[in-house]
Amino acid sequence: MNVSMVRVVASVIRRDDHLLICRRAFHKRHGGLWEFPGGKCENGESDFAAVCRELAEELGVKVLSVGPEIFSIQDPGSQFVIVFLPVEICGEPKCIEHSAMTWARPQELNAMPLAPSDRSFLNYLGGNL
Repeated sequence: MNVSMVRVVASVIRRDDHLLICRRAFHKRHGGLWEFPGGKCENGESDFAAVCRELAEELGVKVLSVGPEIFSIQDPGSQFVIVFLPVEICGEPKCIEHSAMTWARPQELNAMPLAPSDRSFLNYLGGNL
C-alpha cells in the first residue's frame, strides 16, 4: 500500500538570539512536547501560503517572509514530512492553539522535551543558528 506523504511546514522564527517554540496541545500527536509552530500544507498550497494560514490561526501574526528550506525530515511513524523554514513575522505572537509558548536560546532548547522531528532539526543545527 502506497501512503502519500503530507508536507508540514515548521516556522523557525527568531528574535535576536531567541527562537519561538510552542508546546503542542496534550490531545494531539506528540502532545505536551515543544515544537516550532506550523502545520500541514493543504492540497496544492505553497509553503508561504501554508505558513501564513497556520501562523494566523496558531499565533495571530502576519508573515512577512518565508525563506528557503533549512532542513526536512520524515516524522518517525507517520506520513508527515516536516520542512523547517526561516520565517519573519509582524506582530506579537499570542498562544491560541498551543498549551504554551516561549522564546528560547538554541542551547536552552536542548533541555526542553521536543517533538522528535524538532529534536532532529536542533541536532542538525548543532547550535549553529
